[in-house]
This record gives sequence, C-alpha cells and structure tokens, in this order.
Amino acid sequence: MLETQDVVIGIDGGGTHTRIMVSDLMGNVLSYMETGSASVYRDLQAKQNVNQAIIEALAAAGKEFQQVRGLAAGIAGYDTEEDLEWVQELTAVEGLTCPRSHFNDAVAAHYGALLTKPGIVALSGTGSIVTALTEDGQYIRNFNFHHYAPSAARLIAYDTVYEVLAGNGVESDSALIHSMLEHWKVHTLQELHSLARQGFTEDRRSRDRTFAQFTPIITEAASKGSGIAGRVSDRAIHQIKIGIELLAPSFSGDPIPVAFTGSVINSPYFKKNLTALLALSNRRHYTVVQSKFSPVTGSVLYALSRIPGQSLHEDFITNLEKSSYTQP
Repeated sequence: MLETQDVVIGIDGGGTHTRIMVSDLMGNVLSYMETGSASVYRDLQAKQNVNQAIIEALAAAGKEFQQVRGLAAGIAGYDTEEDLEWVQELTAVEGLTCPRSHFNDAVAAHYGALLTKPGIVALSGTGSIVTALTEDGQYIRNFNFHHYAPSAARLIAYDTVYEVLAGNGVESDSALIHSMLEHWKVHTLQELHSLARQGFTEDRRSRDRTFAQFTPIITEAASKGSGIAGRVSDRAIHQIKIGIELLAPSFSGDPIPVAFTGSVINSPYFKKNLTALLALSNRRHYTVVQSKFSPVTGSVLYALSRIPGQSLHEDFITNLEKSSYTQP
C-alpha cells in the first residue's frame, strides 16, 4: 500500500555536477541539491559526493530512510556491466534499503525529455551520447555501433585550441583567440604553445575541466562568425546528426521525435544548425521537440514507474511542472 508520506529519489550524475531530487508520490518536489561529479573518472570523491548529498537531500525534505520507496540514478560512464560495481557504490548509503535502479545518464535524459515515449534524445554537454527508445520498448545508443559524436564540451575546446596553435586563425578569430589567451592566463600564442607543449597541466581531470569551461565562449564565437569556432562546431554537429541517423532505422513510425539535452547542444549555434541539418535529411523525417523535464526529473519518473501500482498520471506531471528545478 502506498503511503502519502513516501518519497522517491532521482539522481542525475551526468557530468561535472550531480543533481539529486526528492519527490513525494504525487510529483511534489520536496528538495533539490547539487554536488560534485558522480563519475569516478572525473572525481575521486564521487562516492562521498553522492552518498552525502542523498543524506542531505532527504534531511532537507524532512524524510527518513524508511520512507523512500525507490531510488533511480542515471550515471555518466555507466557503459558496461563491469561499471556496475562502482556505480552501485554511489548510492549505497547505510540504512537506505529501498530498491535502487542504476542506468546510463542518457536514460535519465530520455525519461525527462520524452516522458517514456518513443523517440531519440541527443545529449551533448559534459559528455556526449545519442539514445533512443523504440516503439517496441528497446533502448539503443550510438555506442552500440561503436560510434561516438565528439561533441562533449572539453573535446570541442581541445579541437579549437589545436586549430589555433596550428596557425589556422584568421581575422574572424581574433576575439576568440583573445578570449583563449585570457582563459589560460597567457599573453601571447607563443606562451600558449609553450604551455601546451608541456601538456597544459599534469592532472587530466583538472585539464579537462579547464577546457570544458571555455566551450561556451567557442559556441558564442561560432554564432558571431569565427571561422575556427564554426568549423569545430560544424564537425561536432555533423557527428551528432550521424548518431541520430544511425538509430533512425530502428523506428517504424515517421516523423521521429528528437529532443536535445545538455549545455552544448542547446547553445544557439548548435541547436539552430543541427535542427536545419535534420530537416534536410533524405532518409527519414524528424520533429525536433522541446524536452519536457530535466534529466534528474527523468530519474524521479523512472523511480516512480518502478513502484508496483503506481502510474505516471497527469496530476503527477502537473505537480512536477510547478517546480523550477524540474525544467530542462
């Protein structure tokens, strides 16, 4: 029997930050918080980050462990069965005995964006993945094809810096290059080249974060006509399109709904140009739709859907819409 005081916990560990949401069984958001990365590949404190945030989120909601009916966590980097060992540790909080579901963060994004309906979700932010839920209930990803669209924030920044250091900059790139020098705290391209020759910094996690933080400047520069920023962005956009088209033959219906999630793909330049490319596709028709909810809200929906006797009724969706934390 469902108790009115029971709750579910949704987790989106999709990148630099981990988002945790506690909701009651009617979709009323009781608490929300952010913590460090949930990925052991990005943060050595991943387990501590998520464990402590779960405890604090429940406390903020005024709930006890025994009131949690389910927990669902979408985690970046959960790609193989071998990953499950470290992924499960993220939510292994002493005293929390509810059923726990773990999956790739793309599943959380899909649940939030399309509300369990068939379609494709392209994710590009801290990471990059294209995932689909087909009409027959199968989840497939571009990873199944061993395809990867190199559109993660850090990769776009790496490519842009390499183009500049290779001497490919022209007048349209002057503002981008100026911002690049400021970002890496150097005064000339020669100094940046010297820094690059030394590997920028020894710690890979710190280096990746520094590059990823520069990406919003790149996507803005692309919109303003920077040749290098445009070329790098266009290459990434083309590969996202390829990832979407790889999944399209698994659908029988037409057009196929496609939603975008993540800071990179929702930047004005990426969103506009990828939408235009999909409209020109000569294989299938696509309808680009606005994501309904954020990935962490998708995890809440997933947790709720796993409770026996519970359904995703309209009142639940209406209540979720009332919170600013659920917005994509």
